[in-house]
Amino acid sequence: MIDLHGQAGLPYINRGVYTGSCEGMRYRMRKKEEEDKKVLEAVIYPEPFCFEKTAEDQKEAHEFPFTDEGFRQAIAWMNEQYETQKERWTAAKNASWV
Repeated sequence: MIDLHGQAGLPYINRGVYTGSCEGMRYRMRKKEEEDKKVLEAVIYPEPFCFEKTAEDQKEAHEFPFTDEGFRQAIAWMNEQYETQKERWTAAKNASWV
């Protein structure tokens, strides 16, 4: 389960990109600005590669309001995706990438 309490928050994401992983699922959160509006983009993708080296068709993105509530929603969404796609993440974690 992803729990970022005390580790990251909007002030951190406002200055950069936050990445992490959870049992085969990697994730990335960043601020996006669209037409005078800030949104929080959360992206999930399987191990083993970093965001830049992972194929686009392996990534799933969702946008949330750039607010504390949106941050909580993003974490809840990532946890939900982890649970509903657990087989995908387990396969990625257990794959041999030699």
